[in-house]
Amino acid sequence: MDELTLLADANDRARRYLESAATRRVFPDAAALAGLDAFDESLPDHGHPPSDGLRLLDEKGSPATAVSNGPRYFGFVVGATLPAAAAAERLMLAWDQCASSFDNSPVSAAIERIAARWVVDVLKLPEGSAVGFGTSATACTMAAIAAARRALLARKGWDFDADGLIGAPEVKVVISEMSHITVRKALRILGFGMKRVIVAPADEYGRIDPERVPPLDDMTIFCMQAGEVNTGEFDPFAVLVPRAKAAGAWVHVDGAFGLWARASSKAFLTDGIDGADSWTTDGHKWLNTPYDGAMVICRDAAALASAMNSDAVYLTGAPDAQKNLTLEFSRRPRGIPVWAALRSLGRAGVATMIERHCAQASRIAEGLREAGYEVLNRVVINQVLARAATDEQTVAIRQAAQASGDTWFGATVWQGRPAFRISVSSWRTTDEHADQLVTLLADLKRRL
Repeated sequence: MDELTLLADANDRARRYLESAATRRVFPDAAALAGLDAFDESLPDHGHPPSDGLRLLDEKGSPATAVSNGPRYFGFVVGATLPAAAAAERLMLAWDQCASSFDNSPVSAAIERIAARWVVDVLKLPEGSAVGFGTSATACTMAAIAAARRALLARKGWDFDADGLIGAPEVKVVISEMSHITVRKALRILGFGMKRVIVAPADEYGRIDPERVPPLDDMTIFCMQAGEVNTGEFDPFAVLVPRAKAAGAWVHVDGAFGLWARASSKAFLTDGIDGADSWTTDGHKWLNTPYDGAMVICRDAAALASAMNSDAVYLTGAPDAQKNLTLEFSRRPRGIPVWAALRSLGRAGVATMIERHCAQASRIAEGLREAGYEVLNRVVINQVLARAATDEQTVAIRQAAQASGDTWFGATVWQGRPAFRISVSSWRTTDEHADQLVTLLADLKRRL
């Protein structure tokens, strides 16, 4: 089978998979999981035909997928993939560009520069901010925090690049009690030491309590949050950002999914967030681009570009070359699916999608209350946090829902007790799918 015939076969198989996404089990059953044993082969001495590998992937791999690219997946704020973004991704694979700089790929450099401008525009962040398209919120947070530490040390006359950290003035970090694990991971990898990280207490909704914020100064990185992972709540930026900036602190906002509220009628939840110094967000969550596509955004473009610079004698790039804004040197042009998604939706389409998901979350919450569940959050955006009458019932219902194949959402713990978290973030999800979820959970509650 020649290359083009093989690719056509792959497209046909992908098309059939997408056609069945609405009716597939949302999580594989035992038989499908057992089918994964077919991949457990010894490395062959002589290669198999590519068509055989594709067949194996489809026949044994497709049934064992979590159908997050469907309408009934409500786990982890995982968005489906918009058609425009998926199509752009397919063409990108044919291009096979190393999108480090203009010299590597003129088309990637041009489109990602436009995508960066559009991201800043739609999120209403300071004009001229640098945008690096990285792999994940974790990697992008590392880039932002690294730039922040380097900039704070430079203010004290310390050359981080030349002298490292030994003997350097201490840079403190203040995080929320409810900060996401990816922020903590980034800090740990960067060597801050979790015992030395200062924790700001949160209120009953999971927001930083302004009355209990630890002291901030001009050697502090203050990490705030847009969209707490359980409740979806937002830290009080309008109060805390000016206070932090007056103290000379660097403010970073983890907005993996919540930052997109800023592009909708929910923008009031983010008031004051544009006063921060850096932000992270994901495309593969609420913008519905393919995995893995995230963004680090930095008000001081030079601070990010100098911290992430990877110019070499054989390959230099402009300050906004993506290799100089992200952790990756060799990379694929993750900004192109972002560009495709934003171009297909437009400003109005982004707002409509976000507002629809928020309305569907409220619809699910109301249905669960009527069915006798306790909804634990205020459902300010697209997150529903709930539990049944007892911990045992909560766990049993969640496990039964996952096993049903009709839906999937994940477990969590809230205030020391089991709960489950329903995230509405797929462009494929309709009100009918939301109602089907409520019906399923109401039925499971009666039976269990």
